[in-house]
Parts: sequence; C-alpha cells; structure tokens
Amino acid sequence: MADATVNDRLDAIRMLTSVVRDGKSLGDLLRARQQSLNVHDAARLQELTYGAIRWSYRLDAIVNELLDKPLRNKDTDVKVLLWQALYEMLYMRTPDYAVVNSYAALTRNLKKNWARALVNGSLRTFLRTREDLLERVDANTPARHSLPVWFYDAVIADWGKEKAEAVFAAGNQKAPLVLRVNQQKLSRDEYMTRLEAAGIEASFPVLGNHAVVVQGGSRIDTLPGFEAGHFSVQDSAAQLAAELVSPAGGERVLDACAAPGGKTGHLLELAPDIDLLALDNDKRRLQRVNENLSRLNLSVQMQCADASAIQQWWDGREFEAVLLDAPCSALGVVRRHPDIRRLRRHTDIDNLTGLQRQLLDTLWTTVARGGRLVYATCSVLKRENEEVIAAFLADTADASELNIDADWGLACSHGRQILPGQHDSDGFYYAILQKR
Repeated sequence: MADATVNDRLDAIRMLTSVVRDGKSLGDLLRARQQSLNVHDAARLQELTYGAIRWSYRLDAIVNELLDKPLRNKDTDVKVLLWQALYEMLYMRTPDYAVVNSYAALTRNLKKNWARALVNGSLRTFLRTREDLLERVDANTPARHSLPVWFYDAVIADWGKEKAEAVFAAGNQKAPLVLRVNQQKLSRDEYMTRLEAAGIEASFPVLGNHAVVVQGGSRIDTLPGFEAGHFSVQDSAAQLAAELVSPAGGERVLDACAAPGGKTGHLLELAPDIDLLALDNDKRRLQRVNENLSRLNLSVQMQCADASAIQQWWDGREFEAVLLDAPCSALGVVRRHPDIRRLRRHTDIDNLTGLQRQLLDTLWTTVARGGRLVYATCSVLKRENEEVIAAFLADTADASELNIDADWGLACSHGRQILPGQHDSDGFYYAILQKR
C-alpha cells in the first residue's frame, strides 16, 4: 500500500477525534468519506483509521510515557495525531523520520502551531528509547492487547486466561471479507466459479451454509454480481442466526431488531414466502434495510418502532418464529468494528442486560404456542448471554430451551457461544426458546 498523504492523515485525525471525543461511529464516518475516494485512497484511509483505533490503548500508553502531562480534552486531535504517527511507525512500517517530519507539519493544518515542538520532540524521543519504552508499556497486559481494563478483566473472569488470550488476539486481527451468497439467485458453488473466473481468490469457511471468504482487499461493489444482488456481506457466525430460525414457507416471522438488514435478507433468501415483519427503532438505519433488500430484489413489511413498546406495532397476530438480535455490548465484533473498544463503557452493561430482558419478556407474548424465539448477541459476556436466558427461563413458566445440536462454538449452561477467532469468525451467542 502506498504511503499516506497529507489529506489521508488529516481525514483520519478528524475522524478519530470525532470517535474519541464525540462518540461517533467510525464505520459511519468512513463510509461517508469513502464515497468520494478511489479504491486505493479508500483502502489507505481505512488502514489508518481502523489500525490506529484498534491499537489506540497501546498507542495511548506510549504517548503517556512520552508526555510530561496529559493533553486537554480540547487537544484530543493532537493526541490522535500522535497515535497515528506511532501507528505508522510500528505497524505500517512507514520510514521513521518521514513520519516525524510529516506529523509535526500537520499541527499547522490543525491550527495547533504550539504543538509542533511537542509532536517533534515526543516522536524523536520514541525513536531513541523505543525498545525500553515498549517493554515498559507491554508489561501492562491490557495495554499490550490494546484493551480497556474493564473489558480485559471481564473476559478473563468469564472464560479463563487461556481462552481470554485467544479472544484478545483475535480481536486485534483484521476481519476477513465474508459474503453470504443469495441462494435465490445462484448456489455457493456457482458463485465460487464466478469469483475464480474473475481471478479472485476465495474459500469456504467452517460456518455458514452460504458463506464465502474473499481474499485480498477487494472493494464490495467491484465483486461479480454486486448490483444483481448475488451476495451480501455478513460474517459467517452472523449467518447462523437465520439458519437457526429455520423459517418455513407460510410462517409468520418477526425480525425484531432488523437494521441494517443482513439477517432480514437471509431469512427471505431461505424462505421467500414467509410473512415477515422487520422492526427497528431507528428510521435512518431502517432505510439501510430497505436499500440492502432492494439490491437483493427482496421486499418486506417494515415498521419503525421500539420492539419493547408492543402497543406501537403489534396487531395481535402471533408469530411462529421471532429473531431477537438483541442490542448488546458488541464485544464479540471488535476486530470488525475496532472503535467499539473506545465507545463502549463498563457502565453500559447493566443498561443493556435490562433492555435484553425487557425485549425478551415483551416479545415472548407475541410468540405462538409451539413457536420459537432465537436470541442472539454479538457479545462474549455471560451476563448478556447465558445469564439473561437462565433468568428468563426461571421466570417464564411456558418457556423451554431447545438444544442447539452443533459442533461449532462452546456449549454453555444455556445456548452456545462462539468466541472471536473460533472458526475464524466473529464472536456470537445463540439460544433457542420454545413456547409450550
């Protein structure tokens, strides 16, 4: 990949400042900016932003060693500038002194001329003391893994040190590009043949009956069949959700937290003649569901409503199947969304578990007798997963658990957990409940 330019670096600094200081989504910011870039510039910007935020806790620990006192909140852009400079030196192998000179000059673009000497001096100190400094920083295990302490401690408490170390390592890998082939258009084997004919290397992952992993840095809209709706982008572990719902023709099905629509589309691809209702409480994100389904030549009844406020949307007709892809900490997908480690707080977990239970209780009333509810999260925390299901079962007389007979993931006290990196997939949890 070619070296970053002044514009790349400035774009990246501004995006990451919005994430760190203002809590913005890096994915949303990046998608908006990449629309006006060519393939190579878009890839370079993604490398800078995703890489620096992925390693930001380690990079921040280095910066703290280099500075005499912390930077003020209004100078978050200077801190982010230092992260990016260090990221280029440590992970992108950009020549050291080219990085020092370029990033010191960028302080003028940020209208922070006072910071030029600070940036220049800090980076030159790093070059002189790199080996000893990194040894000190990496002696702090959460910093070495680039994680907030609360997340590090929570995963070890749930899964033990050996499994936790594998989770942390997987979270710092770049996520593969995984496609879900639209079986209403062509088979997975047929699409693989199309990729091979286009000279694109691909393989079948362990998980997902319709999944294909594409090698290299291909841009989605340049892959064969994009406009024709031959595939969607979806991690192989996420593809299990619709497969576990196993929709049958004519069934009334609810996708309760549908945006951005990956699982909605998969349900319709598996059974086009189901009576499917897609709910989401975010009008903008629901529009993305519509856009994704339109490309796949699929349509669905959609409502913008809070799934837990049943009076807003339910007409009283029961569902044979409900998919609850519950709001969660998303700590199982940090490799794919590395800004989560910056956006999520330990105080969020109590609120999320309360919401998960509220959604379960509410949606259970809409399930027909003999019907099923698939509970899914992309979390690795037991508090959001098996403990939520255990409490629900203990309190709900007409609920029983259906065993997931599978060789993927780990069997839990309730449901199954895929830890990040298992089967080279993201981290997901699934449980299936049936109404007696």
